[in-house]
Amino acid sequence: MASRVIMPKLTDSMEEGVVVKWRKAEGERVESGDVLAEIETDKAVMDLEAFASGTLLKVLVPEGTTVPSGTLIGVIGEPDENIEAILREPTAALSTPQRPLTQSLSGEPVALQTAMGHGRGEGAGEALASPRVRTLAREHGIDLKSVKGTGPGGRIVERDLEPFLAPKKELPTVREVPLSQMRKAIVRMTTQSKAPVPHFYVTIDVDMAEGLRVVEESKRAAAPSSISITHLLIAASARALKQHPGLNASFAGESIRIFSSIDIGIAVALEDGLIVPILRDCGSKTLGQIVEGERILVARARKRELAPEEYTGATFLISNLGKFDVESFSAVILPPAATALAVGSVRETPVVRDGRVEVGHRMTLTLSCDHRVIDGAVAAQFLQTFKQALEHPRDL
Repeated sequence: MASRVIMPKLTDSMEEGVVVKWRKAEGERVESGDVLAEIETDKAVMDLEAFASGTLLKVLVPEGTTVPSGTLIGVIGEPDENIEAILREPTAALSTPQRPLTQSLSGEPVALQTAMGHGRGEGAGEALASPRVRTLAREHGIDLKSVKGTGPGGRIVERDLEPFLAPKKELPTVREVPLSQMRKAIVRMTTQSKAPVPHFYVTIDVDMAEGLRVVEESKRAAAPSSISITHLLIAASARALKQHPGLNASFAGESIRIFSSIDIGIAVALEDGLIVPILRDCGSKTLGQIVEGERILVARARKRELAPEEYTGATFLISNLGKFDVESFSAVILPPAATALAVGSVRETPVVRDGRVEVGHRMTLTLSCDHRVIDGAVAAQFLQTFKQALEHPRDL
């Protein structure tokens, strides 16, 4: 019985996907577990694997094409099977996240599995490269195996192709770059957050002298995983949220949802956008467990190896731009969280102690709050607790 292969909807933010590459050709035999195609979602490139066996009778969406979630992209069946009826049927759009499915003509769903491909969907022996790079390479006849990647993990990025591209006779004054699936997701999520969510902001300065000493001591100890300022921020956030659970919450229409688990999202900048991997249940973790968990999570995020459940549903967000010498900024809240903590750089600044001016180390924190959930006084009390924890990092 023929089965429909559709573009999956894996997360709330995914409205469309790109068929990056067909791994099976039309007319080719498909066995259970075979990879049918590479699909670019809003956060990663994933493999679409067949759970049932048959023949790929029809490929309906060419490589590089963007289609809405729920769109019919292929048909699997027996070699001599008539699929005219299934091709004429309209495909209903998916409204909620689910595992991708093929659906038989009899109405019985046949599950497909999605799994993160090794190196973002590349097969064995293939170069690590983004869909955009692969498209450019095909257009210019470049063998990616001959290109040395300078991106994370040896990944080939656009700048690596420049020596292989023929120089243009005329340089355009304007260059339009198509939005990646990740950038489209960022546009949707930030617009949906910033417009309807009434943000307000509370800012505080923290003395980081002791925190810097802890970080430096950790580096000198040559431990397998040294402590960073980000790790101290996560641990201090978890402690403050345990004392102020009203901030570990979400607006739910007619109620406020208080989360029992403190799931902290850490903003990670990628080549073409931003992802927020989530360190779960931070309230029960030691600082050592936070250090190890954060390092593994961020490394996988940079390699685009995260599953959707690993970057959706944070209850508290941390965005740290300190390494870019940014003194202060305000972060956008990403629901379901009702807060987002923006972290600036640690800077040397004159401070007064006992009537004397000394050099101090200060860091500016700005807490963005959803006013439907949190009031200003509550946010200020949280920051006081947070400041106390961060200024006494050895207690963490």
